[in-house]
Amino acid sequence: MKTILFMGLLALVVFGIYSFKNPKVDFKEDSIGGIQFFNGTIQEALEKAKKENKPIFLDIYATWCGPCKMLKKNTFSDKEVGDYYNTNFINIAIDSETKEGRELVDKYRIEGYPTLLILDKNGKQIAKQLGFVEPHILVNFGKRIVP
Repeated sequence: MKTILFMGLLALVVFGIYSFKNPKVDFKEDSIGGIQFFNGTIQEALEKAKKENKPIFLDIYATWCGPCKMLKKNTFSDKEVGDYYNTNFINIAIDSETKEGRELVDKYRIEGYPTLLILDKNGKQIAKQLGFVEPHILVNFGKRIVP
């Protein structure tokens, strides 16, 4: 039990240090080859999802969040992740501290950041992943919904 607590504390310290050492992450800018995020509201993303008959991949993040920054820099920029998610989902990232973000936090009962959701084209939650994940884990998360 002490080992688990120690590892959890160590992970928090590492994420905290990373957050302070690497404060500049542009959450609005997509990386070349990685996930391309829809630039609009969740309502517009839902309309696009219905039109294209695809589920939605929703990243709810906070700009001050170290694991959110790591996810943006290391996982969302990965080519395999980008290829898979750009083909199979309407991708959207919402800052939890905006009006729209606060509404989504309440609606989907978000308890921490980053929270990754897969929604059907009507906005119903299908799957949820909390925290930083490596690229292969994110691909497997999506493949649970779209093989």
